[in-house]
Amino acid sequence: MSSFRNAVLFLALGLFWGGGFPAIEIGLRELEPLLLGAYRFDLGAAVALAYVLWRSDDPLPRGRADWGAVVVAGLLFVAANIAFLAYGQQYTTGGVAAIVYSLNPILTTFFTVWLLSEGSLDVRGYVGVVLGVLGVGLVAQPSPTDLAGDTTVGVALVFVAAVAVSFGSVVTRWLEPESDALPRTAWGMALGAIVLHVASLVAGEPQPTPGSLGPGVLLSLTFLGVFSSALAYAIYFGLLDLLGPFEINLVSYVVPVVATVAGAVVLSEPVTPLTVVGFLIVVAGFALVKRDAIRRALSSRSW
Repeated sequence: MSSFRNAVLFLALGLFWGGGFPAIEIGLRELEPLLLGAYRFDLGAAVALAYVLWRSDDPLPRGRADWGAVVVAGLLFVAANIAFLAYGQQYTTGGVAAIVYSLNPILTTFFTVWLLSEGSLDVRGYVGVVLGVLGVGLVAQPSPTDLAGDTTVGVALVFVAAVAVSFGSVVTRWLEPESDALPRTAWGMALGAIVLHVASLVAGEPQPTPGSLGPGVLLSLTFLGVFSSALAYAIYFGLLDLLGPFEINLVSYVVPVVATVAGAVVLSEPVTPLTVVGFLIVVAGFALVKRDAIRRALSSRSW
């Protein structure tokens, strides 16, 4: 029963994060990128903090390392991540954005080796990193005569978002915070929402209130705040303790499938053969970078 429960939660996480990409596109119909992110994490932080204050015996971060992790979460995981992701999705589809985002496990491994001196990358590992970037290049399909084309710009912006999250996860490990991850993430959401509101005002974005938004945009914000943020993070950190970082990172390859299918069904977005090939090459790169972890996971299974 426990394995079945874990599988259901894993698929739910893939659905919540994958569905977030087309939801962002719907939200961008009436909201500018920074304000969309701010409203998303207003709701996400409210739900997450309510849960933390209700269930946690120690809901507040303690010490410099914990508060440093909150700042990293607010600035990198929320503000930079969501800003670049939403701006990128103004120029490309949710499916393409999700494929670029699936570079996260590869980038995290790369930063871990270089910044924390943990583990190592041999020739095959570096080939895996290159394959991941090559796969994203195929998805972007840049033209030498149009390097500033919409898809290329969108992919570049989403790539920056993926770098922000990957770098943030490594910095968080370097800080070695002592408090539980979920309270830190909840407070990070609140900080990120404040930063996004300020950035939105400084950028001169229009400031429509939630009450003036259409039902479709409100529905997308609800999905993003409650499901893609608050519930998804709670599931992620719960499964991280049960399954470990390798198995939970595999959700990065469920998310693009969900995002692509949802975009095609809900928004009638096209899916090109090169997009599929690019995604498969990214997966191959992940397999090379994580081949030892894959081998250990397979050998530990009783078939």
